[in-house]
Amino acid sequence: MREAELWSRLEAALGPNYVYAWTEQVVLRDLGGRTVREALAAGLPAKQILRAAWAHLELSARER
Repeated sequence: MREAELWSRLEAALGPNYVYAWTEQVVLRDLGGRTVREALAAGLPAKQILRAAWAHLELSARER
């Protein structure tokens, strides 16, 4: 998965006005206590980041 697809999916789930604030402020335990942006900067795979975000948001498998 590419980073562009990660952003697209997060924006679809959170909305275009909220996605960037959420990815800068919400710390995800599954990402080692990092935000989405910190995880990207640390080089974590986009697919791993997306899975962590989906788990945190408690989205159904169909919404993935």
